[in-house]
Amino acid sequence: MQKIGGVVELFNKQLLLSFIFLLFQPLITFSLAARELPDFTVLVEKYSPAVVKIQVESSNPRGFGNQVWPPENEGQQLGLGSGFIIEPNGYILTNHHVINNADRIAVHLSDRREFAAVVVGSDARSDLALLKVNANNLPTLHLDTDDDLKVGEWVLAIGSPFGLDYSVSQGIVSAMGRSLPSAQNENYVPFIQTDVQINPGNSGGPLFNLDGDVVGINSQIFTQSGGSMGLSFAIPASVARNVVVQLKDHGSVSRGWLGVSIQEVNQKMAKAFGLNKPEGALVAQVLQGGPADKGGIRAGDIITAFNGKPILFSSDLPHQVGQVAPGTFAQLVLVRNGKQNTVELAVGELPAYDQPELTRRHKR
Repeated sequence: MQKIGGVVELFNKQLLLSFIFLLFQPLITFSLAARELPDFTVLVEKYSPAVVKIQVESSNPRGFGNQVWPPENEGQQLGLGSGFIIEPNGYILTNHHVINNADRIAVHLSDRREFAAVVVGSDARSDLALLKVNANNLPTLHLDTDDDLKVGEWVLAIGSPFGLDYSVSQGIVSAMGRSLPSAQNENYVPFIQTDVQINPGNSGGPLFNLDGDVVGINSQIFTQSGGSMGLSFAIPASVARNVVVQLKDHGSVSRGWLGVSIQEVNQKMAKAFGLNKPEGALVAQVLQGGPADKGGIRAGDIITAFNGKPILFSSDLPHQVGQVAPGTFAQLVLVRNGKQNTVELAVGELPAYDQPELTRRHKR
């Protein structure tokens, strides 16, 4: 009986331990999961001093694209946005739409210093602008150069939504290479899509990876309410690096141009043109005398690669061509009459907005 009693006692102890484990298992699981989540506090403390709030005064607020008040019938208007310092001698990157039509621009730092800013250059097509303030030894941020951001990565935004200074929000990368045609039906930016909470006033602020590098510049949101709906879009650092150099050197940006009208390739078209699957950019029209025309591109060609990079969607082509310096020779792979061909041509310069251009883009 004593032996049986010992077994029963041992069984009761094991049962009690199992009950305790089941009772605390959710807390243990939550604790382990919490430990796997990133800690953003160090990143915020280290890099937020280089983020700035931008206040704009204008007698013509149209084009701000951010919060504007007081109402338009009350004379001078104020607009808010964000930006960040990229050089210690006062160069600041922000959105074109934040400072567009500005009469005066004030830059506010986290230490409460305020500077008047001048526009070094601004580019509507990339929605980027380079400002300069008269200061030295400023904290700076680094534009990412690895260009290896992936869907699912953690990202962090710092900015001034609705004028609430140095607000921090986090999320993940939802998609890469999003095509968002402009009012001119152009698309030269392969946007980063995230679910980071971005609101009016965040425009021009940095989007960080966990290493503290700026992987994007917050630019747009999709909304039906005026506030965040979990769909925000940032300009990739790869685009910003190119634009910053040109704005600093020339005050404007030149882009590569082919002079073609393109459209998406669907399943039916792919079959008709002898492709295994829908891919590439179908050339619908070629501008006479343009770079593509001179290089032998014809209507009906399907461009599947540009300078060694695949063109999976039609929107990939302007993203790639726009990054090439005008006058540079580029190699295109295309399908014509069911056969693959390689063409080399000199890329032209994208015309200004007031000049005719053949373009047609589709969202993806």
